[in-house]
Amino acid sequence: MRVARDLRPGFALVFRRELRWLRRRPFLLALTTILPLSLMALLTAVFGAGLPTELPIAVLDLDGTILSRAIIRTADATPDVAVAERVADLAEGRRSILAGKVHGLVLLPLHLERDTFAGRRPEVVFFYNAQRMTAGNLVLRGINNAIPSAAGGIRLAVRTASGEGAEMAQADLAPVPIQLHPLFNPTLNYVHFLLAALVPSILQVVIVTSAAYSVGVDFETRHRFKVLRRLGGGLWPAIAGKTLPYTLLFLAVLGLADSILFGHLGLPLRGESWLLLLAGLLFIVACQFIGALLALFLRPASAAIGIGTLLTAPAFGYMGIGFPRLGMGTFAYSWGSLLPGTWYLQARIDQTIRGAPLDVSWRPVLVLAVIVLVLAGITALRAESLRARREAKRRPMALEQAAS
Repeated sequence: MRVARDLRPGFALVFRRELRWLRRRPFLLALTTILPLSLMALLTAVFGAGLPTELPIAVLDLDGTILSRAIIRTADATPDVAVAERVADLAEGRRSILAGKVHGLVLLPLHLERDTFAGRRPEVVFFYNAQRMTAGNLVLRGINNAIPSAAGGIRLAVRTASGEGAEMAQADLAPVPIQLHPLFNPTLNYVHFLLAALVPSILQVVIVTSAAYSVGVDFETRHRFKVLRRLGGGLWPAIAGKTLPYTLLFLAVLGLADSILFGHLGLPLRGESWLLLLAGLLFIVACQFIGALLALFLRPASAAIGIGTLLTAPAFGYMGIGFPRLGMGTFAYSWGSLLPGTWYLQARIDQTIRGAPLDVSWRPVLVLAVIVLVLAGITALRAESLRARREAKRRPMALEQAAS
């Protein structure tokens, strides 16, 4: 009696069958666990420092005065840059930049100190490699902070030495003061916005391709599709039992990655943890339905895996992290809107570094829910269409056999 109950068609039978298949297929198990965890470990090793500091620059000091040396010391004291090389001319500095030894070159002109104390406006020139956007912007920020600080100190000293009061001199130097308040990620920590965004990007590719493979194996031939439907006792129990093991695996992978991000790397969780968990679950299920749909529309399973990779691999560029989505063209913006990772990333940022209230954060979660419902409906229609088509092909064959 116990054996009969265990073999009764339904969700549990398909679920146990899929767990056995996972153990027998090391490739699929590695694709769903070892591969994403290895990639996340590699990215953590790359971006774990959070913020690149002490980027090397070169200095060409043609003045050689107290002021020029003060500017060099101030630049070297900033966390962004470090004076790594002194060059004799511009050609040597250019060669160092092209060779990748330094990321920028500061040119301190002749008569810098004399012109500064005379009230003129000598120019300090900074050359940097804009092709390397991150490194170039960081060294530019360091120099922009260092040189005005040193020059402002000199001008303030000159004014006070001439008898002007310190407060009046300070007001003359900055008649319209600016207060800057960077929000959410003031230190530009790469863990908080780049590494936290790469995790769902990797998972999106892995989930879609693994779902395309696992579903494609059962839907590739008429016999396998028929067996799966009978084991589940219906279409939806069969699909649920087949996909749930992978859903749980990906939830565990995402949870492990988040435990490292929130625990070891200090990613803040300023929102609601349950909403973040709900968004993650909807994201995983939506990606699984995309892979399942590809497997239902494309034959063989390798074609579904290839198209799934093509659709999701460049998705990071459309999520609005490296380039704002509002500045994208219509095609890029629309493609990004169709990807579950875009909305999950928005909900993730809202609940981590932004700490957005619930009335703001519900929109991406609701969009994810709508995507899941739409994809589930299309999956059901496609599966029923395949079943009806195969039954229609089978009826004439049965009639011919009966007539003969």
